[in-house]
Amino acid sequence: MTGERGTPAWDERADLVVIGGGVAGLTAARAASRRGLRVLILSKGGPSDTATQYAQGGIAVVAPQGDSVDSHVADTLAAGGGLCDPAAVRSIVEAGPDAVAALTDLGAVFDLGRDGQISRTREGGHSTRRIIHAGGDATGAEVQRALSEAGLPVLFGTAVLDVVTDESGVQGVVAVSGRGTGVVHAPAVLLATGGLGQLYALSTNPAGATADGVALALWAGAAVADLEFLQFHPTVLYTPGGIGRQPLISEAVRGEGAVLIDSRGESVTAGVHPRGDLAPRDVVSRAIAARLRELGEDHVYLDARGIPDFTARFPTITTSCRVAGIDPRRDLIPVAPAAHYQCGGVVTDLHGRTGVPGLYAAGEVARTGLHGANRLASNSLLEGLVMGERAGLAALERLGEPAQVSGRSVPERPALPRALVQRTMTEHASVVREGRGLARATAILETAAGQGARFPAESAEPHSRATVPMSAETLPTPASGRLPAGPAELIARFEDSALTVTARAVLLAAAARTESRGCHTRAEHSLPQEDSAEPMVIRLDGSGAPHLATDAMGSPVVHGLGMPSHPGGRAAAQIEVAEAPRRLMPEDPGSRFRSAGEMGSAAGATNIQGPPDASTGDGIPARATAGTGPSDASS
Repeated sequence: MTGERGTPAWDERADLVVIGGGVAGLTAARAASRRGLRVLILSKGGPSDTATQYAQGGIAVVAPQGDSVDSHVADTLAAGGGLCDPAAVRSIVEAGPDAVAALTDLGAVFDLGRDGQISRTREGGHSTRRIIHAGGDATGAEVQRALSEAGLPVLFGTAVLDVVTDESGVQGVVAVSGRGTGVVHAPAVLLATGGLGQLYALSTNPAGATADGVALALWAGAAVADLEFLQFHPTVLYTPGGIGRQPLISEAVRGEGAVLIDSRGESVTAGVHPRGDLAPRDVVSRAIAARLRELGEDHVYLDARGIPDFTARFPTITTSCRVAGIDPRRDLIPVAPAAHYQCGGVVTDLHGRTGVPGLYAAGEVARTGLHGANRLASNSLLEGLVMGERAGLAALERLGEPAQVSGRSVPERPALPRALVQRTMTEHASVVREGRGLARATAILETAAGQGARFPAESAEPHSRATVPMSAETLPTPASGRLPAGPAELIARFEDSALTVTARAVLLAAAARTESRGCHTRAEHSLPQEDSAEPMVIRLDGSGAPHLATDAMGSPVVHGLGMPSHPGGRAAAQIEVAEAPRRLMPEDPGSRFRSAGEMGSAAGATNIQGPPDASTGDGIPARATAGTGPSDASS
């Protein structure tokens, strides 16, 4: 169904719109709906098209013996290169056990060891074995399964093109689906869109990781920070001529004893770091990049032949290797770094609030202060669980706020060809960067953008933030003169515009940081600078171009830059940061909220009913046998 000119093809109302169907989005939706909010999840792909689905390694959570909150915090701060917010790190780490318990209450099942206790492994940067996992190397798939069966309303195949705001804050979103272009009127929107791996030619991310959340936040007036810190996973399965999403070889493989060697059989990390192959990911990726430059080669090897029962412990990785003609029990596994995880993102406080009233962010898209300059392995699922819960509850403060999307157009935005963006970023902004290359990349994108590449829109009010396109027929393409073919083409062009603005922001931050810190490495500035341990905060200027913000005091909680002020937030005073351990949020702000049973479902939404709550005596159900999981994954 397609609407008439200026008329939406469909429209919905909700108290909270969640954009994204991974761990953070589903956790937030569940938390909000349990408190009575009408929640609608909009997912660009299908039920399993999320980064969560492909997470191999596990969840980093403090172990009951031989571990402590202080130890996990110390490991996280060490990996973060001086840019973590210590209060944020402690708050999220402390909340980990309760977050995992809530997940197991939904039926998530984690692997047991021979002693009948939860099995834990060790990954890079961790000082002890604290990583819990499911299905051997299919933890993300189990998390996705458990959350997806919680009975939440979701519209699959629906991409958000714009977050609409006015002077009072969020009014809703414009989205496109098979029904055409429509709107959802809502006073609260949560960005849980995952990462930006599709900025690069090779990535572990799903195809939909096109920086949507970063772009939507910037266009809505929010700040982003630390975008220069893009983590490249050091051990992605190398295949000659490979492009797009590639299978990764989880860090847990090295945690179980695999070693990195070059074509001569020599260690790649010997003498580089005290933890050797289990050094933080930025250290290992740089060591591999240096060895490849030295030898003039394009991959190194992971020797996992000494790991007993490799196939049972790592069934997903085994499948990926066999597809490539490799038997990890007998063969060396060829690996190379690839784009994996964005450590920075949309600036939020410890409840997911951005500087725009009613706009929240959680998961990989958000910059909470947990990761700093480099994410510690398996802290991502932890953050998604904890911050998803908090953001979903924080949205209660917007309940009852009036929300109405009106108008008919999205502002015109540059949209460069994806191949150009990926080629430029891969060549000039990968594991190791240098000033001339970053300047060259910026010039390429700015020149191309100046030649008129635009996300098309016909607008009676081109500068209004509360006007939206209502159907494909209203969107001619200036370059070709023809109308878009339909929703798929609209989504592709939106993704290209999101990648374009985010690439420009990443390049700006990377050029401005003239030091090497965490997973940002400058060839000509090999050491960190003591006076540079501050975030690079970026906003859009009046022309829509990224610029370094000089008024960072207006953004929430970036190394003490201040809490956001949300005018009109009715429950804000009741939802302050909870620092008590083993508690994700304060008690229920009030019984006046509608119960989940009083909620309606949006037209076309899928409600997936899950099993009743169940757990074993220790709160974490056990998996009898390892599952197979997806064919390629990230952790």
